Amino acid sequence: MSGILLLHGTIVTVDSSRRIIEDGAIAILDDKIVDIGASEELEPKHTDKRVIDCRGKLIIPGLIDAHGHAGHCLIRSIASDTNALWMRIVTPTYYHYTTRDFWYADGLVSGLERLRAGVTTGASIITSMPRSDDPVFAINHARAYSEIGLREIVCVGPSGLPWPHAVTRWESGKPERRHISFEEMIEGTEAVIEAVNGSADGRIKVFVTPFTIVPSLDPSNPTTPDLAVKLTENDRMQARRIRETARKWGTRIHSDAFAGQIRMAYQDKENALLGPDIHIQHCWGISHEEVDILAETGTNVTHAPPGRSTPILDMISKGVTVAITTDGTAPSRHFDMLQTARLAQYTQHLLNNHDRYLLPPGKMLEMITIDAAKVLGMDHEIGSLEIGKKADIAIINMRQPHLTPNWMVVHRLIQQALGSDVTTVIVDGKVLMEDGVVLTTNVEDALDFGEQEAQALVERANLRPHMHDPGWGKLYRTFEEPIVPPAPPIIE
Repeated sequence: MSGILLLHGTIVTVDSSRRIIEDGAIAILDDKIVDIGASEELEPKHTDKRVIDCRGKLIIPGLIDAHGHAGHCLIRSIASDTNALWMRIVTPTYYHYTTRDFWYADGLVSGLERLRAGVTTGASIITSMPRSDDPVFAINHARAYSEIGLREIVCVGPSGLPWPHAVTRWESGKPERRHISFEEMIEGTEAVIEAVNGSADGRIKVFVTPFTIVPSLDPSNPTTPDLAVKLTENDRMQARRIRETARKWGTRIHSDAFAGQIRMAYQDKENALLGPDIHIQHCWGISHEEVDILAETGTNVTHAPPGRSTPILDMISKGVTVAITTDGTAPSRHFDMLQTARLAQYTQHLLNNHDRYLLPPGKMLEMITIDAAKVLGMDHEIGSLEIGKKADIAIINMRQPHLTPNWMVVHRLIQQALGSDVTTVIVDGKVLMEDGVVLTTNVEDALDFGEQEAQALVERANLRPHMHDPGWGKLYRTFEEPIVPPAPPIIE
């Protein structure tokens, strides 16, 4: 047999015509879609292909998560009750207590979670604040995704200020402290690009990813105009070096941005981390002026709900491409893109006078398929089901009580479906999961390894004080002692 024929399914193409094909079929040869249409037309033409019967099933493009954080799957829920201190707890943990094995284990667990939810392409920033001093961290994460068979955008780059930045590496179980300069971070980024960019038949890509586009400003919150005034030398140096690195290797750029940063970055028009080759996450509280800058420069945006006053409607109405993302799985998130899209929709309804006419189901599906592909610069390859595109496909079982009756399928998908309803996933023309069974990886072994590495991290970093009780009987979480973030390990 040569190739695969998906037969008798309902196909949501998300192509330029947004066709929905009842009793449809898709023919796959090697890594591409070679034919699509009615089952009665394709079945006689593709008798040499292995048939997957899709009766009662919905066939959609593989879902795309254009912004997430590696490491989160093995640290989720820790410190989730202390939101104000969360970054001050997890960032030192990532920078001083993780090992190379930890990152491979997280790649396996996160990749399997995404696979089972129908996510065929996922961006993974190495830690909450990018860490590139040890290239093996990113290489190991990419290795796990490669073995599972998924697409991964590995995001590495310089940390936030101050530079040099303190890190701890664990060799033979012993900590070794170093202070890494900005240029060493760039060297580590280039080492990752050289090692894995374009590997696994092109499924693994590397984006250059500084922590934020303007490092002198608050890296996690909006900055008011009286504080976001003028670029510093460090701001300009980072932008220039990131641009030079991306040009040298022919790769794209990804970063975070918040109110004040976009307007300030635009002061350096030659090197600003803005433009069609970049997508920026969050954009909390940005002004109308900053929305206009995004539109003028063709900068792409990704948004993880609920967000903080992110004007996604204003951005979209002015032509900015916006995709929905998960932002990773910690402290209390998940990789279910269908539920994430639903949360984004509900949040916008609530924020805009409970207007339930905003962002209908079709737009929400676009924002986790073709729009997400556009922000990654990959819409010529993925994001829709069309002849000549990569065969990245998720198949959903509609023969379930919560998805019956099987009509208005896009509504059903966005309003009721769950990632766990995905039964079969195909990436690059290869079946990675069929009828709920993962074919490429021993799931039990991967989960055992992930559990082992997570428990070891908790002991190394003394994270048990940040694993709180569930708050039985309480209406409001309170604490008896101040919360103290983990300190770097003592090195004798």
